[in-house]
Amino acid sequence: MSLRTPVGYRWPTPADARRRPSRLAHKPLRPTMADQGLSDIKGVSEEDQKMIENIETMMGPEPEDMGFIKNAFWGRLRDDLLFPYPQEGDEERERCDALLEELEAYLENEHPRVEIDQEQYIPEWVIDRLFDMGVMGMIIPEEYGGLGLGVTSYNRVLEMIGRYCASTAVMVSAHQSIGCKAIVMFGTEEQKEKYLPLVAREELSAFCLSEPNVGSDAAAQESFSVKTDDGDYILNGEKKWSTSGAMSGLCTVMCKNMVPNPETGELEQQGVNALIVTPDMDGVEVFEKNRAKTGIRGTWQARFRFNDVRVPEENVLHEEGAGLKVALSCLNYGRCTLSAGVTGAAKAARDQGIKWAQTRYQFERPLADFELVKQKIARMSAVTYAMDAMLYMMTGLLDQGEDDIMVETAITKVFCSDFGWNVIDEALQVMGGEGYMTEHELERAWRDNRIHGIVEGSNEVMQSFIFAYGGKQLAEKMVSIQEALLWDSDESIGDNLSRILTAATTPAVIKKALPMGAQLFLGLKPRAPEINGVHPALQEQADTLASLVQKHSHYFKLVSKWEREDVVKHQAQQARVADNAIYLFALASSLSKMDDQLRSGEFGPEFERDRAAFEYLFEWFRRKIHRNFGRMRDNADESMRDAAEAARAHSDTLPNDDFYIHEGSPLGRDAGKEHPQEHIPQFEGEGEDPRAVDREPGDTDDLDLDEMVDDMTEPVDRGDGAPEESTAAPNPEDN
Repeated sequence: MSLRTPVGYRWPTPADARRRPSRLAHKPLRPTMADQGLSDIKGVSEEDQKMIENIETMMGPEPEDMGFIKNAFWGRLRDDLLFPYPQEGDEERERCDALLEELEAYLENEHPRVEIDQEQYIPEWVIDRLFDMGVMGMIIPEEYGGLGLGVTSYNRVLEMIGRYCASTAVMVSAHQSIGCKAIVMFGTEEQKEKYLPLVAREELSAFCLSEPNVGSDAAAQESFSVKTDDGDYILNGEKKWSTSGAMSGLCTVMCKNMVPNPETGELEQQGVNALIVTPDMDGVEVFEKNRAKTGIRGTWQARFRFNDVRVPEENVLHEEGAGLKVALSCLNYGRCTLSAGVTGAAKAARDQGIKWAQTRYQFERPLADFELVKQKIARMSAVTYAMDAMLYMMTGLLDQGEDDIMVETAITKVFCSDFGWNVIDEALQVMGGEGYMTEHELERAWRDNRIHGIVEGSNEVMQSFIFAYGGKQLAEKMVSIQEALLWDSDESIGDNLSRILTAATTPAVIKKALPMGAQLFLGLKPRAPEINGVHPALQEQADTLASLVQKHSHYFKLVSKWEREDVVKHQAQQARVADNAIYLFALASSLSKMDDQLRSGEFGPEFERDRAAFEYLFEWFRRKIHRNFGRMRDNADESMRDAAEAARAHSDTLPNDDFYIHEGSPLGRDAGKEHPQEHIPQFEGEGEDPRAVDREPGDTDDLDLDEMVDDMTEPVDRGDGAPEESTAAPNPEDN
């Protein structure tokens, strides 16, 4: 991809973008009548209400300015975030190019990618070599021994590694995106000076978030820490799926922050802590170093047990109780680097698949002559173009310091993990039986990259997140109008009439309600946004995108109207809206990238491939979006739910002992069929496996919580007869 600047043209800087007034308003409306939160929707089950409250707490406050996707839900288009297509400075790109040249030579000629997969480990010399090249310290500032590269450069490196070896890409990503990154972003100066030089040049780092009962529900930690009188924290609990945990020199551990209530003496949760834990601390046990897996077999995922681990007060990251901000911020970077790895693998698979189709003959002509194979070639080309455009649009926004990007990073992760694996699958199909053979290496990429739709937030969870948080502010406006003007069967006739009459005579309510009512009941949609200044050759695609944004907002409102409170649990509808938002971001990013390529004067076979792929992408995705619009109104969801419930009822008649049951099930850790271990490599660690004893996650060995709470809540004599007030930490939510 060329990044040449046209003669006489100066690329705007992030500062320019912030100074430039947008042609379209993009800030949230500031009505005088407060919009109600999603957790205030009436008619929602207690379980769903609690889920919404937990998620809203976990996400934290909304940024002041809404990002690209949130504006798209309102029917607005922030072209100031799209154009020009983001790029690094010349010096940064030159530094990254030099690293890529050295890295590519190593990956092509020395890296033992087949051995890593077959033997299920990454040799120590490989890790040392990556440290020596600076690959393991790319995101760490130079003053602490790293390379100090930006997000875009970092992802370019991950993309290249992903072309060759997904196991290595995952190890490098986990070390930096969610391991080191927590200290880079939130560490104190003392923490940075102590730990960053170590992880930049010598030691791996790990991130401990998942637990037996904690996957996508990150706020439901069972591990916990309690602060002692001397300021240290006592940590207890279990963690699993910690990449490189068994080999790491430090871990960032997420746990509940438990604080004694001075009135009841009971421990109560006040947020989540992020603690820096090192393996030499007493009570840290790695009782399972790894498990045999389908793909990314060279990576090791550790399982930890923390037994009354004393963590010094200075090892708290960010603030006490504010650890979820650390976790969620790191996951934004992890979702990008995951996307970079699968983008590299998908591009390699695309090229291999097309070359095979060109050179494999059947019926006296190449496979590429057959239209169904041409369809696969076109789709692989279009999808990889969009993946590249979206990935580096996202990294550019991160490099520019944009605040409201959480929905966009989720979209990038879903799109790249889903479509990227589909590209690899299509290439394997083109190669037929030979593609399934180990020596062609494509089957390894096929196995390796299947995991990406599961990790860093499963794609199904991400679809619901994109729907809920992409449209959150608009949904809150709609809820507030509904609560103000519609009849509530839980209220008396007098209360209903009084409320509705008051609202109907309030200018702020009417100003919001009339346009919404005209759209939902009369079909009068707001005018579509405009995209001006795009390259003249792309005006047709720009107009298509603007029209699709208008319709996306309209159908989000219609779905909310049709489903009402049931939209919280009808995730099939959520997924259709979310998928359309994903397609819109893919089209918007691709439009910006092609605009950049045209203005840069690119030409030749590679550019012609990109241009044709871009044009096909718009035709293809426009139809996919409209198909989803139709399915929002005409679908088989009701019979789907009936079929699922009938299948669940039948499942309940089958004996649990015949099936594998998750260890976090309420049935207990030993429920279900025993896992076979013979002939499957085992990676046992040290210490007692808590699954072998009758102890729940979070139980402690020696910590006397009652005594600790008594000590912490016991009044202290001030010397004047007045008892000392409790020093319990304040709830961060009270601030």
